[in-house]
Amino acid sequence: MSDYIIRPLKLTEVQHAVDWAGREGWNPGKHDAECFHPTDPDGFLGGFLDGEMISSVSAVNYDDKFAFLGFYIVRPEFRHHGHGLEIAQHALAHCKGRNMGLDGVVEQQENYRKSGFRFAYNNYRFAGTKREILDKLGQASSPQLAELTSATDELFSYDRALFPASRELFLRDWLNAASHVSRSYTENGVLKGYVTLRPCQTGYKIGPLFADNTEIAQLLLASVITDIPDDPREHEIFIDMPQPNAAALALASELGLEKVFETARMYSDHEPDIELERVYGVTTFELG
Repeated sequence: MSDYIIRPLKLTEVQHAVDWAGREGWNPGKHDAECFHPTDPDGFLGGFLDGEMISSVSAVNYDDKFAFLGFYIVRPEFRHHGHGLEIAQHALAHCKGRNMGLDGVVEQQENYRKSGFRFAYNNYRFAGTKREILDKLGQASSPQLAELTSATDELFSYDRALFPASRELFLRDWLNAASHVSRSYTENGVLKGYVTLRPCQTGYKIGPLFADNTEIAQLLLASVITDIPDDPREHEIFIDMPQPNAAALALASELGLEKVFETARMYSDHEPDIELERVYGVTTFELG
């Protein structure tokens, strides 16, 4: 396929991949492209056939040991011709030598296994509305809650225990993105949790929601949901929870959230040693 060229994407081209993800039903955030791309500009790849972009994949290297794959999409009219396999091979080459993670649709698990990935656990997407959730949680009011607009060394340290690699650059962009709302919870000067709410193509997503216990997770969740403008259309709110965190799933049940989607979290080497019991909401399915 000499006329099929694969190269790193410019920021404006990453937006095409985000738009395609929306059409696939993955509901990306409105500012995802500008937050994701700087994390690894060489890791967002596009396949171009006769100059037209027809495929995408992201292969984000966080450091020399861990990477995460996402945005693996071939436009429907160009599928079943080998374009996806070829761009996937480029992505794997970009991440060579690293443990790679991904959140794949369940139906593709077998294909990922054939590529060397191992199943770790499922992530479940739950949905509800502002009214439904706040009716159960009430309004958040605590002197321990604070606006979170800048990343600190303490935040980086807290986040590192709950994510497979350091991601300082990503967090700086994530916390400062337009329309993102983030809050922290601190006790006696010690960070005990934080959360980000972002507007998406449909409704809003919560992620990450990291907390030392369910009570803190509830306060953080209520604090950002309260900021969503009242709207007669009752925008849906989505949160992606790891299946191994029983307390997170219990919270979803208590809030009456509906499970609407699931992914298979898989790794190419080993499951990282992170404290999933404090992960009440995954940051994103695209970057981990």
